[in-house]
Amino acid sequence: MDLRTVQDQMGFMVQVPPKPRRIVSLVPSITEYLHDLGLEDYLVGITKFCVHPPHYLQTKTRVGGTKNFKVELIRSLHPDLIVANKEENEKEKLLHLKNAGLPVWISDVTDYNSALDMMLRLGDVCGVPETAQSLVKDVQKARKWLKTPESKIPVAYLIWRRPFMTVNRNTFIHHMMAMAGMENVFAGHEARYPEISTEDLQAASPSLVILSSEPYPFSEKHFEELEKIVPQAYLFLADGEMFSWYGSRMLQAFDYLEMVRKQVVEPIRTAWARESK
Repeated sequence: MDLRTVQDQMGFMVQVPPKPRRIVSLVPSITEYLHDLGLEDYLVGITKFCVHPPHYLQTKTRVGGTKNFKVELIRSLHPDLIVANKEENEKEKLLHLKNAGLPVWISDVTDYNSALDMMLRLGDVCGVPETAQSLVKDVQKARKWLKTPESKIPVAYLIWRRPFMTVNRNTFIHHMMAMAGMENVFAGHEARYPEISTEDLQAASPSLVILSSEPYPFSEKHFEELEKIVPQAYLFLADGEMFSWYGSRMLQAFDYLEMVRKQVVEPIRTAWARESK
């Protein structure tokens, strides 16, 4: 088989066919993107968290989770491309795949621009560069509809409970927050996904606390707990996929962020202005 050498977002060189025919995706948002690239027939393996499109859970081989995927099962699928992610997948597990001689292409998405870069690179790797370019143009058009305010309100974005966990500035979520007029109160933390105490949350004094629907399934039943910790803050239950999924999901995400900006961020900013008079 003729192979070509491509570079992933980590800078590693990977040998793949001109158009891979047996793809395993270890990243839920990228699974959705591969589908939108028209590669459904070539996708042979996914994780149990790859829930979009829904029928994949019945039609594709599930290789485990994003952290605890099954190396031997993946090998049995004879993939000619495995798509992974620097932060979503375990480094040691990815090394096992590489050491087995399997072609692992690793993405590294930390903001809007690196998300677009991933889309273009992966489209080229999969032999459908024109489709990828078209989707990127559509994402860029969608981005223009989001009106980013010049001033931001202080916001805490929670991704986990017991212990509470949040995000710092080196995350895709942080950059999506900023686009919607949110100042991440934990942006300066050293850890990308830091654990925080109730005292940390109180000291940060956010005007808005976002409870993400994933990876921890926050719901309205958690409002009472947060109201006692940060009684001054407005609580908002958010669709976590719209803040954390990169790829073609961004086609929907910017409309969602514009809704959050209008219905949540701007009313809080208006209340601020009234109180300051």
